[in-house]
Amino acid sequence: MTDPNEPADPTRTVVVRETGRGQFQQEIICGPLHLVADEPAGVGGQDSGLGPYELLLASLGACTAMTLRLYADRKHLPLKSAQVRLRHSRIRAEDCAECETKSGMIDRIDRAITLEGDLSDEQRTRLMEIADKCPVHRTLKGEIDIQTFQQEN
Repeated sequence: MTDPNEPADPTRTVVVRETGRGQFQQEIICGPLHLVADEPAGVGGQDSGLGPYELLLASLGACTAMTLRLYADRKHLPLKSAQVRLRHSRIRAEDCAECETKSGMIDRIDRAITLEGDLSDEQRTRLMEIADKCPVHRTLKGEIDIQTFQQEN
């Protein structure tokens, strides 16, 4: 079990804290990097940063593109560029043929990948298979154990 009071590598630990500017705005800190998260104005935010699901999609998209680049470079494939477009929605479970859950609502992520370059059909097919092997994709499709601890000030 991880001790929440044990200092972690500060360049890899993500800290999220309220900014005090608006109801939802959050500062995200990871080492020297700073981002802002917020909600759209329509739900009470200031629309000053990506929302939580947009950050999740960005993580999956970035990991997918990085995994494709790594594979293409390693195999010397003529991949000029990869673009990943993602959208999150909620659907009825009965509308998902591959899902184990058959009642209620489930989350769906639609991911569209554009591959540019002089690639054969076989190379394109293989790259699409590799996209599903990105670590974030595997995390989201697998079992996740999230442990929450209250930390003293």
